Amino acid sequence: MSKYGQVAVTAASLARSGMNPLDAWQIAARQVFSTQNASRDKACPKCAFLGLAENGLIKGVPQGRYTKSVDNKRYAVSAVNQIQNNPNLANNTTQLWQIVSGGNKQHNGQLDVVIGLWSNGDI
Repeated sequence: MSKYGQVAVTAASLARSGMNPLDAWQIAARQVFSTQNASRDKACPKCAFLGLAENGLIKGVPQGRYTKSVDNKRYAVSAVNQIQNNPNLANNTTQLWQIVSGGNKQHNGQLDVVIGLWSNGDI
């Protein structure tokens, strides 16, 4: 599992225990990226996680208002929908990203979050 996947799984567990998803992400990111400030603060995976939480897609985490992100949230939610319709896409991030983004750019950790949560049974 990727490091952003690990952050997402840990953050989901913390959020299920009642912690705000943003705080949960920040704590989990500090654990996984203890010395890598840029990786810890990277917005794309964080906003993907918060967008999934906002839409109630992370098991046991209540829906709420957690992010202002539009694109990263859309990518993550779309990726979940695509994987639910075709679970094999969880093993092909290139194809999955092509579908959810239209192929305009490379993913920047958003799919790592989705795949990590999916693989752990959190979605």
